[in-house]
Amino acid sequence: MKLKNKVAFITGGTSGIGLETAKLFQAEGADLVLIGSNEDHFPAVSKELNGKALLVRADIRRVTDIERAVEEARAKFGRIDVVFANAGGTTVAPFESVTEQYLADNIALNFTGTFFTVQKTAPLIPEGGSIIATTSFLNTIGYPGLSILAATKAAARSLVRTLGAELAPRGIRVNAVSPGAIATPFYGKIGLPEAVLSEVAAGITQKIGLKRFGEAVELAKAVLFLASDDSSYTTGTELVVDGGLTQF
Repeated sequence: MKLKNKVAFITGGTSGIGLETAKLFQAEGADLVLIGSNEDHFPAVSKELNGKALLVRADIRRVTDIERAVEEARAKFGRIDVVFANAGGTTVAPFESVTEQYLADNIALNFTGTFFTVQKTAPLIPEGGSIIATTSFLNTIGYPGLSILAATKAAARSLVRTLGAELAPRGIRVNAVSPGAIATPFYGKIGLPEAVLSEVAAGITQKIGLKRFGEAVELAKAVLFLASDDSSYTTGTELVVDGGLTQF
């Protein structure tokens, strides 16, 4: 029970990596606050988590929504021990097609939301707490059509170093987990036709050392390491979980 009596706050917690992490955290003893933007998912998610998670609808692009979610967590639990700033997403856009609004929306979701999730939860995190941000293999390699997502995730990686330094005097660790190609609903939301998506997936698979997409639960286990006392002397770093995609 690596997270016994801990309170975990997870954005993007109602699907994919966030939900798998929530299930693992609960199995390890954590109380859960899950943030999602689509309430239609809540009944099924609540059932998967035995009705024991606090589910909060919030759009992390809005700071007021983040503040409201944090206040709900405070009112129920009084503190937050683990923050998994996981929410994010994008659609494919070649650089010549990027608009001012597309850029603003991506920054708001993938960077600003991460920053304010950390800022607003930090006052409730006691000494020994852990913050984990989701970055991406796109920090390391260039992939056509995803320039803005890559830039925002690189910014989040830099933020982990800076906030790690700022929060270290309080005994709070800040790290990142960097997923490679993970089999989650993310890829179905990036705006590619099914045939093109299958072709892209096949091309990525050939570049992965282990020659397969990862599973969300494999990412969740890495997040658990960073959330628990197993990583008590680890801060400011990025744990890459990509099957070798960016390593060789």
